[in-house]
Amino acid sequence: MLLYLGGMGYTALELLWRGWTHGSMFLAGGICFLLLGIAAPYLKEMPWIVRAVAGACLITGVELLFGLVVNRMLGLRVWDYSGLPGSLMGQICLPYFFLWIWVAWLAMGLHGLLWRRLFPEADDLSR
Repeated sequence: MLLYLGGMGYTALELLWRGWTHGSMFLAGGICFLLLGIAAPYLKEMPWIVRAVAGACLITGVELLFGLVVNRMLGLRVWDYSGLPGSLMGQICLPYFFLWIWVAWLAMGLHGLLWRRLFPEADDLSR
């Protein structure tokens, strides 16, 4: 359920941001949402900015992995950040890393809220 919601949320963001998306981004967004939810309890004692930067690192790692597979190995060219500052192989870049900080912070909060609503019987150790 959370993978689906994360995938839908990310594809919606991408449609709003650039007007189109690719099916692989649904899976990438869902994986990011799940990873952020897994990481959040381990980071809950940290300041919000540390949690957000850690989340941005997770998102950027998934973006790099998907970029290498989808863009490079499969040759689909879903995105290319080559012309942006701090680009690594055209798959990740600094401007999007800074955007992911805010997205990660919001997504961690949303994941926690959804977790408590969907699984109220679950112990508090996971959120």
